[in-house]
Amino acid sequence: MKTQNEIIKQGYDALINSLGVADTIRFIQYFSPGKGDYTKERYQWLDEKILADVLVEMKESPEDDTNQYDEIIE
Repeated sequence: MKTQNEIIKQGYDALINSLGVADTIRFIQYFSPGKGDYTKERYQWLDEKILADVLVEMKESPEDDTNQYDEIIE
């Protein structure tokens, strides 16, 4: 039996293979409008970061993040 994360990953892979990355994102955004004001919030966290910090965070993040799809389940 597959886990919820495995099913979600398989679904994303199917969408990407069928639609491509850009259209997959457009498809998901259609069903996941989100909340808040991304542009406003983006500037709030971007203003506090420098490029060197972003690079360090990228290097420290696990390559196989099994929680990367959790936002869909909520």
